[in-house]
Amino acid sequence: MKYSKLGNSDLLVSRICMGCMGFGDPERGQHRWTLDEEHSREIIRRGLELGVNFYDTAIAYQSGTSEQFVGRALRDFAKRDEVVVATKFLPRTPDEIAAGITGQQHIENMIDTSLSNLGMDYVDLYIYHMWDYGTSLYDIMDGLNRIVKAGKARYIGISNCFAWQLAKANALADKEGFAKFVSIQGHYNLIFREEEREMVPLCREDNIALTPYSSLASGRLSKRPGETSKRLAEDSYAKLKYDATRQQDEQIIARVAQLADKRGVSMTEISLAWLLTKVTAPVTGATKFSHIEGAAAAVDLALTDDEIRYLEECYVPHPLVGVMAQNKAETAKEKHVWSTGDQKIKQ
Repeated sequence: MKYSKLGNSDLLVSRICMGCMGFGDPERGQHRWTLDEEHSREIIRRGLELGVNFYDTAIAYQSGTSEQFVGRALRDFAKRDEVVVATKFLPRTPDEIAAGITGQQHIENMIDTSLSNLGMDYVDLYIYHMWDYGTSLYDIMDGLNRIVKAGKARYIGISNCFAWQLAKANALADKEGFAKFVSIQGHYNLIFREEEREMVPLCREDNIALTPYSSLASGRLSKRPGETSKRLAEDSYAKLKYDATRQQDEQIIARVAQLADKRGVSMTEISLAWLLTKVTAPVTGATKFSHIEGAAAAVDLALTDDEIRYLEECYVPHPLVGVMAQNKAETAKEKHVWSTGDQKIKQ
């Protein structure tokens, strides 16, 4: 395993981050394909044996049971100061807003619940899971800064945002003396490269770590035509993200398979070796030993410039999907409000 500094932090992370959305009680959330605790522990233990020290979960994953499984496994199999633990929090709910719970109070409640689930005193990286359009940015950044100062989180990251939102948030943090985001967890892989337009150049300029999710496109970049899995069959959210562009994407997936055959490695290794030329640490989900073993092997696979071009040249622009499509819609609503307000002022 190889390791790298996480952006402007002091965290030394493995080049592969184990994504823990696949862990958690299948009866406690929207996903039925997740692993129970016994099998989750086996995967986490194998990751540690392979040198993976970076683990990413969220309070939203299977009603907090992912955090619970991850926390117990890491306490049993690793020393706390030898692993980097990241978790994520959700926006305020309408009920919280109605009850007058502030953004700062919400973040404190969220981190306290996550720490209880994990059985830990702090997390290394606390991630703003998705942009909260119902809460001021100042309240979010102030709330995050408070938990950093309290020692409940060492650093903060963000997920599912536009480059302008990340730039705006860190500019506010810089102005107010708040903690700044050191990482971004966005949607980025060989068949979805829209992050390269603005987010990648911003992160390169400001030394913000890229730790993308869906690094294998929910398994599509690791399977040959006709191969399937429980997740491919049952994950409706992944189908929403990828089915509309299947015809375009299959050309790239075919090239991954061809190159894997030529190099005598797995499609997982080819796909992640490409992504590792672009980012700090892709978040890679694992529900089988082969998943994390293939991801770890990718760290040592070096692609040539010609191979990288071969994988990239068929790509065509993709529409935003999932959370980012929702963000685009919310941003459009805000622009409409601003436009309406401007018009009223003029009148």
